[in-house]
Amino acid sequence: MAGFAAPLADLSATPKRLGTLIGLTGRQWRRAVNLRLQPFDLTEATWLVLLQLARSDRPMRQKDLAAELSLDSSSVVRVLKSLEAAGLIERGQDGNDGRAKALIITNDGRALAERVEHISKDLERQVLAAIPRGDVDVARSVLEQIASYLDQLGSAGMAA
Repeated sequence: MAGFAAPLADLSATPKRLGTLIGLTGRQWRRAVNLRLQPFDLTEATWLVLLQLARSDRPMRQKDLAAELSLDSSSVVRVLKSLEAAGLIERGQDGNDGRAKALIITNDGRALAERVEHISKDLERQVLAAIPRGDVDVARSVLEQIASYLDQLGSAGMAA
């Protein structure tokens, strides 16, 4: 058969690569959270932004929010408009720069973020219930180290 490439190896016997498992697990986790948040009409993009704003100890600028979520600032605009239209956030003056706007979570937004956080924690407890605590602690530590290293690589790549 012309154009058919032979398999690299017997991949069915090869353990999945760590990056593949991390990506797959992340997608499955987000899908599980999204299913639980459907009654609130929240998308992944909106609940991630809402949680980030709720966790912040002060109003955030759009560019800072985008950086915290590793998103392009322009891609956050549509989500912010949606959250603002729903009365979950407001735009106010930035105390440090009168020209800039700060994103302020409303009381309704904070209440919804608390529900989202509760639902997310319940899912985490359910998923991790059968895994020994020590294994979860090791996994968390390893993932934090990987995330930190990848962040450093990204920052170094930007500087180069």
